[in-house]
Amino acid sequence: MSDKTLTWEESVEWLRNQPDKQEVVRNCYYDDPLLDAAERFSKGEEWQALKHLLTDYIPGHVLDIGAGRGISSYAFAKAGCSVVSLEPNSSSLVGAGAIRSLSEESGLPIQVVQEYGESLPFPDGTFDIVYGRAVLHHAQDLPAFCKEANRVLKIGGVFVSTREHVVSKKEDLEEFLEGHALHHLYGGEHAYLLNEYTHAIRNAGFRLQKAIGPMESVINYAPLTQSGFDGMMSYTLNRRVGKRIANRMIESRLIRRLYGLYLSKQSDAPGRHYSFLAMKK
Repeated sequence: MSDKTLTWEESVEWLRNQPDKQEVVRNCYYDDPLLDAAERFSKGEEWQALKHLLTDYIPGHVLDIGAGRGISSYAFAKAGCSVVSLEPNSSSLVGAGAIRSLSEESGLPIQVVQEYGESLPFPDGTFDIVYGRAVLHHAQDLPAFCKEANRVLKIGGVFVSTREHVVSKKEDLEEFLEGHALHHLYGGEHAYLLNEYTHAIRNAGFRLQKAIGPMESVINYAPLTQSGFDGMMSYTLNRRVGKRIANRMIESRLIRRLYGLYLSKQSDAPGRHYSFLAMKK
């Protein structure tokens, strides 16, 4: 098998067939039955944190860009949103076919459109939420992608992009790609500098409200759980201030937020996750 000759579907199928990669498969929600995987996502901490972030917008009219298998579309639909899934891949495993099957099996109405984020086939001001999970770093034209997201949002609508790969400098990109589980098979991964994301979002006409660092939210650090994060924090504080004081500090929401911010500032790992929340002016 030569490098970078497989389709995305074939690459995911390869991953699913590796006995030592089953935890990765499950963490990426590539496991079957698809409905079970989608339900697990909808009950998971990542989605619960995102839903809390979007409290003022849910339920609403949602465009899920680069929807993949439809796990996020399912979660939005289950939360009462009207959902359009944008997914160019027709695959019944990781694309539009999978989303249609998920919608049919779950009974949740999800409209599927096969198109790319750089050219959205919707009128101006259509959606309350434009959302993408790990999709901006796949954009062929990042500024155009963000401008299209802005165009189809209503005034006051929100653009949220989660789990985007970030590198500190261009030279780090190759290290990230070499460590990626599937890039060597299909060659479709990428990562941008943090300021490339933020500039593209702002220049599209958005007001950037949050750029969430890799350890500031379970949205980014899942599948590490909130409990796992608390355990890391407890271990560090126990060593520095003792168990009794550490336990009190862990109970403070402010201290936990500052600790996550500190870890995020310290992180320089190529491909680390950032998430972005922006509002259309």
